[in-house]
Amino acid sequence: MNSIRERCLQAVVGRLAPVAQAQSATFHRSPPTGIHREQSPALLLFPESDAITRQVNDRVERQLVVRLVALARETGTEAPESVADRLLVAAHAVLFADPNLGGLCLGIRELDCEWDVEDADATAAAIPARYQITYRTLVTDLSTQG
Repeated sequence: MNSIRERCLQAVVGRLAPVAQAQSATFHRSPPTGIHREQSPALLLFPESDAITRQVNDRVERQLVVRLVALARETGTEAPESVADRLLVAAHAVLFADPNLGGLCLGIRELDCEWDVEDADATAAAIPARYQITYRTLVTDLSTQG
């Protein structure tokens, strides 16, 4: 059985992939290389860290931080910042529609958001937002909720 951490990530993927598709975007979990122009707009999910915040008896509270990046390139019809923002708004809404991920976690909390506009072969906008997912496991078993 997968760890609670992986099950939380899979739940997030399951919620975000349809959002990306509905926004005519691609979805990628931890892409090993850059996103090609034809894959844009895109929604990217990167797990950043997983830290223990508290341990009481045989229970461990953990905080998984994920970075969600909305990426868009200029198409000539709409500014990439606008496309990326709309994609992030939709993703944020679906995450907070069920902030306990169907009972897998204690909750999701937004941490921060940044903007990055680059002028490469076509202007690209990336809006990374970070979220913290708090969950519990047993000390002896990462796959069992605590």
